[in-house]
Amino acid sequence: MAKPKHEDTAERLASLGHRLTAQRILILETLRRSNQTVTAQELFEQLRPEHPYLGRATVFRNLDALVDVGLAQRFERAGHIYAYAGCSEEHHHHLICVHCHKATEVSELTVAPLVAELQAAEGFTVEHSALDFYGTCRECRQ
Repeated sequence: MAKPKHEDTAERLASLGHRLTAQRILILETLRRSNQTVTAQELFEQLRPEHPYLGRATVFRNLDALVDVGLAQRFERAGHIYAYAGCSEEHHHHLICVHCHKATEVSELTVAPLVAELQAAEGFTVEHSALDFYGTCRECRQ
């Protein structure tokens, strides 16, 4: 029988010295429901009306913890502003629309041929890859 998702999340956080708190669950679930990247400030403003106890520093701190354990990813927007997206547990890459900030996960299987080609052509052993592609999504192009 598969473990509930929150147990996997708790184990992942604990493996790097973080606890599973109500604030982390709230922030992670909000990120995962969004199909767009959001800045810490945007996330704070979105959550604040229903969660007035939630502080801005708590949002920033929890986003960093979620990035540390791979449950969220940080992206850079124009002007050196960071935005975040919730991530699935599997290794993947991203397509980021620079107009609407939509974040789409790209399977590792899609990138595997490139990695194999690099290894063969350069004799380079890839131990980890992190690719983010920035551009314009289909909806914004139309």
